[in-house]
Amino acid sequence: MKSKIIIGKFGEKIAERYLQNNGYQIIAKNYYTRAGEIDLICEKNNVLIFVEIKTRTTTAFGWPEEAITVEKQKHLVKAAEKFLENYDKDFYSVQIDAISINLVGGKTARIKHWKNIGQDILQPAD
Repeated sequence: MKSKIIIGKFGEKIAERYLQNNGYQIIAKNYYTRAGEIDLICEKNNVLIFVEIKTRTTTAFGWPEEAITVEKQKHLVKAAEKFLENYDKDFYSVQIDAISINLVGGKTARIKHWKNIGQDILQPAD
C-alpha cells in the first residue's frame, strides 16, 4: 500500500476517534459515488454531517485544509446529495465539515475541525 494511502487511512482513524469523543455518531465511512468520496458521514444533535479529512506529514506544500478547494467542495456536495437521495431518515439540517490533521514524526501534531464549510449549499431532505 502506498504511503500516501496509509497516511490518509491513519488520519481517518484519528478523525473518527476525535468525532466519537466529541459526541458524533458515525453512520458511514468512505461513501463512494461517481461525484466523489465522502470520508465520514456522522450525526450529532439531529444534524447529518459529511466530513472531508485531509492528513499531511509536512507543511512543505501547505496545510492539509488548503487541499479542500472549491472544486473539491462541489464534489462533496454532489456526493452528499446522492447519499441523501438514498437515506430515509430526516434530519433537522445537513452540513459539510472538514478535519485537517498535521502529523509530525508519526504523532498527531494538530487536529483542526472546520465546521459547515459548505454553508448554505446543502438543504435538508424534504
